[in-house]
Amino acid sequence: ATKDDLTSLIAQLTQDIEDLTTAVAELDRAMQEATEMRTASKEKNTATIKDAKEAQVAVQQATAVLKDFYAKSAQATALAQQSPAEDAPETFDKPYQGLLPEGGNVVSFLEVVLTDFARLESETSTSEATETDSYDKFMFESKKDRALKENEKGHKTAKRSDSEQSLAETDEELKLTQSQLDKAVAYYEKLKPTCVDSGITYEERVKRREEEIQSLQEALKILAGTDLS
Repeated sequence: ATKDDLTSLIAQLTQDIEDLTTAVAELDRAMQEATEMRTASKEKNTATIKDAKEAQVAVQQATAVLKDFYAKSAQATALAQQSPAEDAPETFDKPYQGLLPEGGNVVSFLEVVLTDFARLESETSTSEATETDSYDKFMFESKKDRALKENEKGHKTAKRSDSEQSLAETDEELKLTQSQLDKAVAYYEKLKPTCVDSGITYEERVKRREEEIQSLQEALKILAGTDLS
């Protein structure tokens, strides 16, 4: 890859890593908020269910007491009706059931209340189960998504590191190549006056070359102390 390609790739990987980091942070925040909401809702539902159960027990006990009272009242009414004396005070002609302003009796009212508390317990338990299921699914998908993003981030980070290393090596190669080129150009510039001179003919160039060779031979003869002729 060229230097420009590597530079562009590193920039893109850096942006991808930043985007993944942001996405992971958003997932963490969403999971924290969901957990806080689930905890608060669970506490509320648990308290509601507990209260509903206790209320049902209390209503059942109150109903039992009233029914016992009314049963005894019925017995008293029956006994009074067996042989009433002419001067006896007025008594009930039927069992007393307790009256409400809007009609009906207390036992019937308590039975309605008991049903309401039972329904509240059932609906709250169902809602709690549904919320728990939704929360568990959300957390599972979020954690899976987070793991995938972290894995992708790790791969891109490693690839960016490799690309940065390759870019450094490419820069070093370019510097070395440029250095060698500069030396070659300098050497060429040094040789150009001798090798490239449009004012010298081929014959003159050959003659100069022969003279250089002759000079070298004479130098060798002097150094060796021998006659090369």
